[in-house]
Amino acid sequence: MEFIYELNAGGIIIGLCTFLIIGLFHPVVVKAEYYWGTKCWWIFLLLGILGVAGSVVVDDILVSTLLGVFSFSSFWTIKELFEQKERVLKGWFPMNPKRKDEYNSCQK
Repeated sequence: MEFIYELNAGGIIIGLCTFLIIGLFHPVVVKAEYYWGTKCWWIFLLLGILGVAGSVVVDDILVSTLLGVFSFSSFWTIKELFEQKERVLKGWFPMNPKRKDEYNSCQK
């Protein structure tokens, strides 16, 4: 960690990791909605709360910042799960055939 601080590379590391965290959550949203629907939203709420708690507890500014980015990306994922369901209903993403009844009840 000292190496990062000596080079003043903290901002670059935070930017890169933020990009990767947000990029990781996109396929997670698609897969989570496909396999579990919107009923898994509470998992992302729990992850977000744990991330906020970790961000407050950790002293290192780099790790604390990345935990904050992770936690609020988790909160954003809750919104995206419900929007992903709408995208599936529009036909933009594949529908899970095992949960067809769930989608049919939403279209009526």
